[in-house]
Amino acid sequence: MSDFLAAIGLVFVIEGFLWAAMPRSMKRMMLEVATIPGGNLRIGGLVAMVFGVLLVWMIRG
Repeated sequence: MSDFLAAIGLVFVIEGFLWAAMPRSMKRMMLEVATIPGGNLRIGGLVAMVFGVLLVWMIRG
């Protein structure tokens, strides 16, 4: 469970860094994401999840 919480914390660190380093680009990206159809976002999310699971599985194996 501590590994999971550390991973969530790392997500917050990376997300916060992106917003702090380039807020204008992040706002522009959010506006563009709003125009992408929901099905495409869902597929992208599923691909990212599978990639993440495979990466953790390979590292922690």
